[in-house]
Amino acid sequence: MQRKSEISRPSTSFGPFRLYEAERLLEKDGAPLKLGSRALDLLILLVERAGEVVPKNELIARAWPDLTVDESSLRFHIAGLRRALGDGQDGARYVGNVPGRGYCFVAPVAQSDRPQWAPAAGGDAGGLSRSLPRPPTRMFGRDDILRRISGQLAARRFVTVHGPGGIGKTTVAVALGHANLAAFEGAVLFLDLAPLEHASLVSGALGSALGLLVRSDDPAPDIVNLLRDRRMLLIFDSCEHVIEEVAALAEAIYREAPAVSILATSRESLRAEGEQLFELPPLGRPPRSGDLKAEQLLGFPATQLFAECAAAAGGASELTDEDARVVAEICRKLDGIALAIELAASRAGTHGLRETASLLDGRFRLLWRGRRTALPRHQTLKAALDWSYDLIGEPERTVLRRLSLFMGSFTLEAARAVAAGKALDGAEVVEAVEQLVAKSLVSASTDEAGTRYRLLDTTRAYAYAQLAESGEAQEIAERHARHVLDHLVRLHREASDDRPGRRAAGAEQLGNVRAALAWSFSDEGDPALAVSLATAASALFIELSQLNECRRWSAQALELQDESARDHRMAMELNAALGHSLMFTEGNGEEARAALERALALAEQVEDRRSQFRLLSRLHMYHRRTGKISRLLPISRRCQELAGELADPVAVSAAHTLLSVSHHLAGDQAAARAHLEEPLRMAVFRSVRPGHFAFHRSPYISLPRCLWLQGYPDQAIAAARPFSAETTAPDAVTYCIALIWGAAVFQWLGDWATVDGLAARLLAHAERHSLRPYRDVGRGLQGESMIEAGQLDRGVELLSDAIASLRADRYELYTSGFGGSLALGLAAQGHLDRARDAIGKTLASVTADGETFELPELLRIRGEIEARRGDAAAAAESYRASATLAERQGALSWRLRSDTSLARLLSAQGRRGEAREALSTTYARFEEGFGTRDLTAARRLLDALEGSPA
Repeated sequence: MQRKSEISRPSTSFGPFRLYEAERLLEKDGAPLKLGSRALDLLILLVERAGEVVPKNELIARAWPDLTVDESSLRFHIAGLRRALGDGQDGARYVGNVPGRGYCFVAPVAQSDRPQWAPAAGGDAGGLSRSLPRPPTRMFGRDDILRRISGQLAARRFVTVHGPGGIGKTTVAVALGHANLAAFEGAVLFLDLAPLEHASLVSGALGSALGLLVRSDDPAPDIVNLLRDRRMLLIFDSCEHVIEEVAALAEAIYREAPAVSILATSRESLRAEGEQLFELPPLGRPPRSGDLKAEQLLGFPATQLFAECAAAAGGASELTDEDARVVAEICRKLDGIALAIELAASRAGTHGLRETASLLDGRFRLLWRGRRTALPRHQTLKAALDWSYDLIGEPERTVLRRLSLFMGSFTLEAARAVAAGKALDGAEVVEAVEQLVAKSLVSASTDEAGTRYRLLDTTRAYAYAQLAESGEAQEIAERHARHVLDHLVRLHREASDDRPGRRAAGAEQLGNVRAALAWSFSDEGDPALAVSLATAASALFIELSQLNECRRWSAQALELQDESARDHRMAMELNAALGHSLMFTEGNGEEARAALERALALAEQVEDRRSQFRLLSRLHMYHRRTGKISRLLPISRRCQELAGELADPVAVSAAHTLLSVSHHLAGDQAAARAHLEEPLRMAVFRSVRPGHFAFHRSPYISLPRCLWLQGYPDQAIAAARPFSAETTAPDAVTYCIALIWGAAVFQWLGDWATVDGLAARLLAHAERHSLRPYRDVGRGLQGESMIEAGQLDRGVELLSDAIASLRADRYELYTSGFGGSLALGLAAQGHLDRARDAIGKTLASVTADGETFELPELLRIRGEIEARRGDAAAAAESYRASATLAERQGALSWRLRSDTSLARLLSAQGRRGEAREALSTTYARFEEGFGTRDLTAARRLLDALEGSPA
C-alpha cells in the first residue's frame, strides 16, 4: 500500500507513465524508469508545454545550459527518449517532430496530486471510461474547438458534431471524452455505432454498454429510468446510418435524465429536441502565397499533420521552402480533410512529395490505404465515401453524380440547369441538394451575393467516378458546357456592372470554364460549342490575366472554325484575344500584330465602333511595345474620333490617356500633361474594368513621369508613392506597367532602395502570371540597380541579358533606357570603346523612328562617355545638344542634368564663371524638389563655383 505522503506529490501522468518533475523521477506502471539526465530535461520541458511546438534552440538551452552543441546531439537524445517511452509501439505516440520548427509532446497529459491507483468516484465509472478508445496520439488545430464544444456541453448538454467523412469527428469526440473525464468523475461512455447494421440494435447496444439486463424488445424506457438520476457523458459516434433511432433515444434521455450530457457525431444533424449543432471545420491550410517560408507554411494544422505523418512514413523530416510549398498545395487540394491528408502523407515516403502531389489528380487516390488498425470506413477515402453514398436515396445519388462536373462553387440555378432532366425536375434537384448539404456531401456558404455550393475535392472525384459508371457522363458534360456558355454570355452582357465582388464571382467560375472547354474541344465534344465557348471565355481570361489560357483556346478555336460558315463577330473576338495574349506571353511578333489587324478589319466590316476603339487601343499598345513611337499619334487621334461618335465618357477618357502617352513617349511633355488633365478631371477610369475599351492604363501611371520631366520632383514623388505601396491592381498587366513606370521615377530621383523593391515585386508577379517580357524588364531594373551600387560585372551581365531577351521578343519600349545604363556600366568598368559602341547603337535605334522622350538623356550619356575618353569638345557638343532638345521637349529635369554635366566639364577646363552661368539659370527655374538627388548635386556644384571670376 502506498504511503499517505505520496498522495500529495505533484506529478504529471500520460499513458502508463507518471512524471514527478520536482524529484526528477519517471515511473512506468508504478516502477521507476531509468532515463538519462539530458533526456529527462528534454522530457520535463516538453511535458510542461504539452501540445505546443518547442523550438530546438529552447530544448538545447534547457538540456545544455552552459554548452554550445549542434542539432545532432538534440536528435540523438530525442531518439533515446522515444525509445525509452516506447514511442510508436502499439500506436502510442509521445514526442512528435514538426519539421523546420521543433518538437511537440503530443500525448494527452493530466496534472494530478492523486496517485494513479486511486479509484474514480461513482462505482462503475471506471468501467464506463474504459469504453473510450485510446486518446489521439496527435491532433493539430483542434484545441480551441475542444474548448468550445466542452463549453456547449456544459451549457446545453446535447451537442452533435457534424461534417463530411474523414474530417476528424471521431478523433474530436474521443479527445473530448478524455478531456471531460474529470468533469464527469470518470463517467464517460463511448458507443461506436458504426458496426450496427440495423437501427433497432441501437437501444440494445447502449443498454448492454450500461450493464443493463435487457428484458424487452424496446429497452429505451429502462435505459431512461437507469439514467434518470445519473450524471455522465454519453458519446454516440457515427450516427448517420441509424440516425432515426439515435435521435429518438437521445431526445428521450435529454428530456428525462437532466444530469446526462450527450455528444453525438454524424454526417448530418439528428434533428432532435435540445440538439446543438457544431459543424467541424477542415484543418487550417496556408493561403496561396509564393512569399511564405517553410516555417510559416508548416505553422498551419493541415501542414503540421501532413509533415508528421509523412516523416513517420519515411519521408524527409526537414523540409525546404519549396518542399513546404508542395505540402501546402497538397493540403489545399485535399480541403483540409484530416483522413485525406493522412492517407496522402503515407505515400510521401514511397513516392516523394512532388509525385504524391501529381497523383492527387488521379482516381486511385481514393483507394490509398491507411492504418490497418483504423475503422474499415476510414481505411480508404473510397470506403469513407461509400459509407455516405450508401446512406442516401437514388435521387440524391443522381444529383451528386451530376454535380461532380462543377469545378468549384455553383448556385442552385446552376445545379438545376445541369442536374435536372431524365425523371428529375428542378424542384427535385433543389430538394436533393438540400439533403446532400444536410448529409455533409455538399458544402454551402452564404454571403451578400447569396448562397453558393461546392463539393469537396475528394467527394467530387468519387462522385465523378460514379458518373462515369452511370453511362450518362457525356450527356451531363454537354449540359454543363452549355450552362457555362450561358453564364459567360450573361457576364458579357453585364460588362458595365461594377458591383463589388463581380470580378471575384468571375474568378470563381474559372474551374468550370476550363472543364467545359476541355470537354468541348475533346474528341467527344461539340466543335461549334467549343468555338462559342472559347469566344465567350476570352474576355474573362483577359480580365483575370489568364493570358496563356486565352492564347491557347483562342488559337484552337480559330483553327476549328469553318471558313464557309465563319461568324465574323466570333472571328473578330478570337483574333483580338489571340493578338492581345500573344503580346504578353510570346512577345511582340508578327503573329500578334496580324491577329490584331485581322480583328480590326472585321470590326470595320461589321461597323462595330466599340470594338474598333478597343482594337486600336491594343494596336497602340503593340506599336508602343515594339518602339514604333511615330505610329502612336495617328492611332490615338482615330480613337478620339471614335470616342466622339460613341459619346461614351469612358471612351473619351481613354482616348485622352492614349494621346497623353503618345505625346509623352514622343517627347512633348506639355501636350502629354494637357491630355492627362481631362481623364483626371473626369475620373471615370477609377471604376473601369480592364476589358472596357482595352483601357489598361490609368492616367495616374503616366502622371509621375510627366511631372518629373517637367521639373516638379516633389509632386512626382507624391504621385508615384502609391506604386511603392500598392500590392494589387485590377489586372496583372496594369500592375506590371505601374511597377515599371513607377520604378522609372524613383530611379530618376535616385531612390534605388525603392527601385529594388519594385523590381523584386515585378519579377515575382511576372513569374506568377507567366508574363515573360515583364520578367525581363524586372531583370533589367535589377541590373541598373547593381551598376549604381558598384556591382558592375553582375549588373552589366544582367542588363545585357535583359536587353537581348527583350529584343528577341521585339519589346523595344524599355531597351533604349537600358541601353543608356549599359553604356554607363561599361564605362565604369573601363571598357570605353564598348561603352561608345553601346550608346551609339542605342541612339541609332531610337532616332530611326523619330524623336523620343529619352533622347536628351541618351545624348547626355554619350557626352559622359566622350568626356571619359578625353574628347572634351565632343562631350560639350553632346551636352549642348541634349540641353537644346530637352528645352524643346519641355523636360526641365533632363535640361538640369545636361547643364550640370556641361558645368562640370567647363569647371574642369578652368571656365568656372561660364560653368556657373550655364547651370544657375536652369537651377533657378525650379520651384521644388531641392532635396532630390539632381538638384542637390547641382546646388553643390554651384556652391563650389561661387566666388569665381566671371
